Amino acid sequence: MSSDDQYFIDVLGGISSDIRKFSANVFDTTDKHLDSAVSAIKGAFTSSSWIPERIKPTPPPQTILHAQASYVERVGDWITRNKAITVAVITLLGTGGFLIYQQKYSHKRRRRAKRAANGARREVVVLVGPASSLHIKSLMGDLERRGFIVYCLVNSEAEEKLVRTEAGSKPDIRPFHLNLDDPIKTQQALERFQNLISSPHHAFDGASSHTLIFSGLILAPDLVYPSGPIETLAAEIWSEELNTKLITAIATARAFLPSVCEFQARVLVLTPNVVSSLQPAFHGLESTIVSALDSFATTLRRELHTLGIKVCQLKLGNFDFHAHGAKHHLPPVGEWRTITWPPSSRLLYAQNFINQARTAAGRGVFGESGSMARGSSPRYLHNAVFDALTEKRPRGVWRVGRGSLAYDIVGKWVPSGLVGWVLGLRRVSLEEMAGPGPQLTLEDSSVLSWEQVDTADNEIPGGES
Repeated sequence: MSSDDQYFIDVLGGISSDIRKFSANVFDTTDKHLDSAVSAIKGAFTSSSWIPERIKPTPPPQTILHAQASYVERVGDWITRNKAITVAVITLLGTGGFLIYQQKYSHKRRRRAKRAANGARREVVVLVGPASSLHIKSLMGDLERRGFIVYCLVNSEAEEKLVRTEAGSKPDIRPFHLNLDDPIKTQQALERFQNLISSPHHAFDGASSHTLIFSGLILAPDLVYPSGPIETLAAEIWSEELNTKLITAIATARAFLPSVCEFQARVLVLTPNVVSSLQPAFHGLESTIVSALDSFATTLRRELHTLGIKVCQLKLGNFDFHAHGAKHHLPPVGEWRTITWPPSSRLLYAQNFINQARTAAGRGVFGESGSMARGSSPRYLHNAVFDALTEKRPRGVWRVGRGSLAYDIVGKWVPSGLVGWVLGLRRVSLEEMAGPGPQLTLEDSSVLSWEQVDTADNEIPGGES
């Protein structure tokens, strides 16, 4: 092909390309103008009010830009917006779940005292408290069932007989006579006890010998205290209660301290905690003695801590010891009833005393039986005592039983006036009492007192809480 022909073909190709480009531009411009005109006409037709609705074109369905979020996504968005609340809820649920699991595990855990290689019992505990008290009877039987050799301290033949009767056919519950009034006999009894622990024993003929272990000294004074205005409690009553509940516990601990230090035994001090925490009116004797026991236990714990000996204080709430005593027959106020008060004391204190006793018994806070109404099961006390005796690092203070922790918090943070008002205490006007108005007579006081006793007996349930 000559160069002229090639030039002619190139010119024709250029012309056809320009024609295609020009026609494409014309068609695009025409389409845009047509679309604009159609949209304008449709808009005018739709927005006109004089045109009937039935002939207007239906609008196209709107496109859903965002689908409905799933439940998980919505929860995630709420957590992102409320981080503080989320952290608080997670912490609360986690702590509650851990405590519930720990409590269930604690109850299900097998608790048994260690035995010798030949299967004989070897751990010895000394229980100090009145043998007639319900909590002493309960602890005595439970510790024996768990494999301990239990020595219950007695200071009279009547108490020794009571312990032997309670033990029945259980040879590992034994009375331990200790007369603290006679220093020589006390020293002799403690020397016999130390020799008993140190000497080798044989479970049966031909068995290998084993030695005993002094595991703990449990100081558990009586939980029942007389109540009433301070001026109605004679000095003899204060002296007797201080001697039997405070001085006896301190003297016994002092006598056993050489053995405790020699055998590295633990010391447990059991005290009621409901009344001493609230410190209500008409319970000055209990508040005074328990406060003194608290201070004694704290001081003893700090002294023996330097020797590596553990001292645990168990602050007790309300317990239901119906298995060891008739709960429906709670002892009445007895000689502490308002009928024995002087007339002036009945006039000033009787109504508030009865109101508080009725309110406290009805709410299960405390009662004339020593704060045992509407209580927890004794197994909580049994487990706490065993754990305090056997745990490697036990707590210094244990709060066990219904109301032990709650009333402790109430006593520390709630104003005392509000506590008294809730318990039914009302201000007494001395001017009105001195005036000619009606006064509380001996018969009225007696009737109100018996009414209080009957109400308390009827309101206490028969089963466990």
